[in-house]
Amino acid sequence: MSNLPVTVADIEQAARRIKGRVLNTPFVLSASLCERFGVPVGLKLEHHQATGSFKLRGATNAVLSLTSEERARGVVAASTGNHGRALAHAAKAEGSVATICVSKLVPNNKVSDIRRLGANVLIVGKSQDEAQLEVDRLVAEEGLVMVPPFDNRTVVAGQGTLGLEIVEAMPDVATVFVPLSGGGLAAGVAAAVKGRSPKTRVIGLTMERGAAMKASLNAGRPVQVEEVASLADSLGGGIGLDNAVTFEMCRALLDDVILLSEAEIAAGIRHAYSQEREVIEGAGAVGIAALLSRRFGRLEGPVAVILSGRNVDMDLHRRVINGGVDPLAETAA
Repeated sequence: MSNLPVTVADIEQAARRIKGRVLNTPFVLSASLCERFGVPVGLKLEHHQATGSFKLRGATNAVLSLTSEERARGVVAASTGNHGRALAHAAKAEGSVATICVSKLVPNNKVSDIRRLGANVLIVGKSQDEAQLEVDRLVAEEGLVMVPPFDNRTVVAGQGTLGLEIVEAMPDVATVFVPLSGGGLAAGVAAAVKGRSPKTRVIGLTMERGAAMKASLNAGRPVQVEEVASLADSLGGGIGLDNAVTFEMCRALLDDVILLSEAEIAAGIRHAYSQEREVIEGAGAVGIAALLSRRFGRLEGPVAVILSGRNVDMDLHRRVINGGVDPLAETAA
């Protein structure tokens, strides 16, 4: 693991850097899931972060790693919502200004939340890849400093601090379920967990619709996929054909990747609300969804499940709670 782009030592350094600026979020045992599966199942309540998702860790570490001159120029990123919100918060805390480029697929509630934090928001194109083209232009023409949502060493190291907290809370953890999109969270958590507990299995979880990292891992190289609407909208977007960090780390460190249907993700949201009393978005529900669907084969416990974000449109959440199997399809109809 020492030859990977981000090591456990990098993550430990990030933990020292961001201490006091992000929460060490609660880790609680789920009575309902422990009873159902016969092993300890702990929930890492990362949606309790100030900006509602784990993204605050990576964004904060990245902004603090910049020079004062770089922060003065302003930071920019493409985002499906949560990274933009986190970067806006982290930049504002350090006296900088963030510009966030989003596609038309990003829900309105997430766009509004980013603007509320004082960032400039540009809505560009129909995919994360098209939004990234505008980021590249702003870097080249206006001198803004890019803080990518995932494929960046300081971002990955920041997200990995979550993995350190899991091992500290559950030293004998055998399996960690982690949401998987561009791989920043999964790569960081896997590096941290396996750096402290090498035998622990780390399972990446994503949606069936537009699973870019899974397609890339299958192909053995970064590939493009069509980005389509999903309940797990935060997991959308490509990994970048020139991916330099997360693809290599996910290929080396993830023990498996599980794809989940929209109905399974909806079931995860409902369970979190009815049994755990937690409001989470689709991306945050994939760990519970994977457990309920029993797609993992034989479950090795103790298990840690990351609830990664809560920034869901509440009208959509109500439709899911009221039994919608695929509320996005229902809305389109």
